[in-house]
Amino acid sequence: MKEISSTDLINALRGFNLLPAIIFRGARKLCDESAKEVALKKTASDPAKVNLRRAIFEEFAEVHPEIREHKHKNLVIRAGIAAHHAGHIPAWKLLIEKMMSAGLLDAIFATSTVAAGVDFPARTVVIGNADARGNDGWRPLTASELQQMTGRAGRRGKDNVGFCILVPGRFQNPRRIATLLRSQPNPLLSQFRATYTSLLNLLDAYGNFEHVRAIAEKSFAFRETVQHANELQKRREKIIESINEKCADISVVQLGITFETVRAFHLLNGVKSRFEENSPASRAEMRASWLRENVVAGRIITQGRSGRRFLLVLSVFGDKVSAMREDGSGASLPLSRVNRVYVKKYPLKERSVEEAFYEIHEGKNPSIDEPKLSSLKGENDEAISIIANLQDAILPSQLSAEQKNQASSLIWNCASDADALQKLERDIDFLHEEIWTPFERRARVLDHFGYLDFQKQKVSDTGKWLADLRVDRPLLIGEALKTNLLTRLKTSHVAALMAALAADSDRNYGELRLSENILDVLTNFEDIVFKVSGIEWKFGVEPQPEMNLSAAATAESWAKGTDWKKLVEETGAEEGDLIRLLSRTGEALLQIASLGKSQPEAARVARDAAEIILREPVR
Repeated sequence: MKEISSTDLINALRGFNLLPAIIFRGARKLCDESAKEVALKKTASDPAKVNLRRAIFEEFAEVHPEIREHKHKNLVIRAGIAAHHAGHIPAWKLLIEKMMSAGLLDAIFATSTVAAGVDFPARTVVIGNADARGNDGWRPLTASELQQMTGRAGRRGKDNVGFCILVPGRFQNPRRIATLLRSQPNPLLSQFRATYTSLLNLLDAYGNFEHVRAIAEKSFAFRETVQHANELQKRREKIIESINEKCADISVVQLGITFETVRAFHLLNGVKSRFEENSPASRAEMRASWLRENVVAGRIITQGRSGRRFLLVLSVFGDKVSAMREDGSGASLPLSRVNRVYVKKYPLKERSVEEAFYEIHEGKNPSIDEPKLSSLKGENDEAISIIANLQDAILPSQLSAEQKNQASSLIWNCASDADALQKLERDIDFLHEEIWTPFERRARVLDHFGYLDFQKQKVSDTGKWLADLRVDRPLLIGEALKTNLLTRLKTSHVAALMAALAADSDRNYGELRLSENILDVLTNFEDIVFKVSGIEWKFGVEPQPEMNLSAAATAESWAKGTDWKKLVEETGAEEGDLIRLLSRTGEALLQIASLGKSQPEAARVARDAAEIILREPVR
């Protein structure tokens, strides 16, 4: 599909009185290129508007001097065309928003994110793609994104109707656009997560895990899970009501059968069924289970029917056994081919291996007796018999044999309800645990590092100051503070480390190389990362993404005094991305600086680093 040029598009919109317009492009680069193309080919502009735009620019530049060198300065003032996206510095975006609100711009070329965050007054919205570009490449627009974009069409108090125009493009898909416009908005997603700081703050405020669990279940983030659990609970109550109705019959009351009787009987029956299921159905099944339990590294085994070939087990993986023959050669065999297994376990060392084969021939290592099928069945049969007796004991003792048969028949008539009840209760418990488990896992990690006492359900003194850290990776920073790592570093190194932790792991902040000193700092910090990650894996918490080294190099250069223009040139990154990186780094440093009472030295170092990082134009 042939694309219409940006210049032709603006001319067409002007010809049909459809300006001012927001023209959405799928990527930042396309926005900048489109704005430049239109501005270069525009031959005339209203002198009065040019003067007004220049006056606003100069007034704004007095407060925000960093915009004076902006590469789009002239095209905005002369042509009244602008690009707006996250790659521009905040002050520039504020200027563009101010000019658009004053009616001084004919059009802005913007990415879809503008629709969610800024209310530009525009008569027309132009959509050139059914896709948007993210960090991982092109992706389809969502219904909510498209509806927010089209919702910008029409100026309040000026236009009776707003216009949305689809223009040709490589990624244009009118049918999908039409479908998205008729679709329901995407569901809202809560940002509430099980984090270390949220858990510490909730536990410190409410005093026990039960209250934390209750708060979590009321969160918007788990509304669907809770709704599902509530639906299952209603079905559970209906089943209980059905069983109670059956037990309320006069003939049943006389037999002394209640809901509790039915429930207890079938709970025991479930346990009995599991014993019956676990009973080996054949000698082959029983022998396979016995071999899996006893064929382990360090034991002598024999292979085949003759049982004359001795082998030392080296490892067992699934049903495959790796072993060593007496002559030192290797062997591999299926578990089912093992004949005898011998009692002693030997360390896999040269002297022990010799001893193992020697003792076999000397008769000093007896074989393990293989259990008979009848003996194993007897163990299960005994357990099954005990449970059957307990089931009989549930029935009232004063009943006659005939009455017991009647009671038993009634109880079995409730079997389907009782089974459904057990399944529903398991599902309900699972859903509630699904909400709580992420918190519990993090609680165990925090307990390991001494930030809370899991058994006492109490936040420790170190946990109290960690709870005050509103940063992305509090546990890593907390461990660094406990080891006094920050107090041993230079200001620029502290800034670089915090940038590596605060930055998005998948974003590239330029081509600067790390200094040897900061490489040493990051290598030392990796020891903390490794230690924390190991404990997180142990308790089922997925560790954080890797540190961003390009962010560290950029922050180190900025902290050493590099001026803004040179930083932009050397990194090759977009100004907006650099501002966001350094702002987040400064905010993280200020968080540490707030720990003046508990971590006075680290707070001082962080405060000094924050002052350097948050200098103009970073705010």
